[in-house]
Amino acid sequence: MTTIKLDPGAALLLDALHGAGHAAYAVGGCVRDSLLGLAPHDWDLCTSARPEQVMALFGEEKCIPTGLQHGTVTVKQGGRLYETTTFRTEGAYSDGRHPDAVCFVPDVREDLARRDFTINAMAYSAEEGLIDPFGGRDDLAAHLVRAVGEPERRFEEDALRILRLYRFAARFGFAIDPATGAAARALGPHLDCVSAERIQEELLKLLAAPRPGSYLEPAVLAVVLPELEPEKQPERFAELCRTIDRIEPTAENVPTRLAALLWPLGEAGARKALRKLKCSNALTDEVTALEREAGGGAGSFLLGHESGHSIARPIACGNRVPPQRTVLGETPGTPNTTLTVQAKRLLGRYELPTIKRLTALCSARHPEQTGAFAALRAEAEQLTAENACCRVSQLAVNGRDLMAAGVRPGPGLRQVLNALLEAVITGQTPNEKDALLAAAAQFSAS
Repeated sequence: MTTIKLDPGAALLLDALHGAGHAAYAVGGCVRDSLLGLAPHDWDLCTSARPEQVMALFGEEKCIPTGLQHGTVTVKQGGRLYETTTFRTEGAYSDGRHPDAVCFVPDVREDLARRDFTINAMAYSAEEGLIDPFGGRDDLAAHLVRAVGEPERRFEEDALRILRLYRFAARFGFAIDPATGAAARALGPHLDCVSAERIQEELLKLLAAPRPGSYLEPAVLAVVLPELEPEKQPERFAELCRTIDRIEPTAENVPTRLAALLWPLGEAGARKALRKLKCSNALTDEVTALEREAGGGAGSFLLGHESGHSIARPIACGNRVPPQRTVLGETPGTPNTTLTVQAKRLLGRYELPTIKRLTALCSARHPEQTGAFAALRAEAEQLTAENACCRVSQLAVNGRDLMAAGVRPGPGLRQVLNALLEAVITGQTPNEKDALLAAAAQFSAS
């Protein structure tokens, strides 16, 4: 008999339910992850006990009636929360997302039959072992995601399952059952009944997978993000997917991968798409900053500066870089100095996490220049650790000091502060009060 080590809190609740004469099991993702040797994030339980019986057994002080109409009570145990749901079948899904009604049933197998994929349709108890009526364990062994029963019916019931299909497959690196994949592609248009917030949630989870590129199904993305035209421009979309897979799969890099996906839309188009997906202002600003700085538009600080200007002007990144320049705009003979200046300029505009994402994005788009972008990132990290002066607020003088030294207030004061910062960044003047006041006097006199 297959044995799973139950979470202590889940085991206590299951024992209590069994002791009261009810059937009860751990169910769904916790069983799947345990069989894969992973530590489950949550332990969900299912039981033959009705919601009112669960609440009576554990007491109102430990129970949260999170979804009584659907049979769900959340039980507090040992500082954790456990969703405990009565075995149920479901009626029609008129809105393509939620069942119109549920019917409580006595058999866990009837409950498992309503679930989305076989790998999520398993239950476990210490007494009975693994309950697996649809071959979920075999599909785990085969690294396969397959719908329970008829895939068309599963997706018609809840269109969000289409995105969940690709998210689960990408998370584990599994193949998709051909019939299930065909149904998902055919029924992709049904995603128009899913809220933007839920689409966004699934898309971000998909982008957090180790290598999501091959799981970004064009027929589905054509519904979720039609602006990308993934089916009309397959080669461009394929390159986007390869770029995404080159970006390290960390939680911090999800905005980076989203920026890579939205690359063809540019800053304005990406902002519009993100708003349509109801992304947070913070995520929208982060992604559009990456689009702007790595996209070669005005304000891109990645690739060095034009010579011949009193205040250096960054040149654009990407294909617009003049061929005689390297990707970081190094000046032959003084690469480290140039690299330091560039890193300081970036730190003057963005915090270090954004710079890390920006260099990761550019490195993914230009893998032949990965070393140069890694050097820029390392320099920014070192300067941050040293608390190097990269912003006006970090200068050893402020506006009051300059006015006390005779600089007139007004726009000219800001110009002098900016000129002082430029002198410090480029190493012409140390960030020391006396040196800065002397330089300010020269700027004011000129």
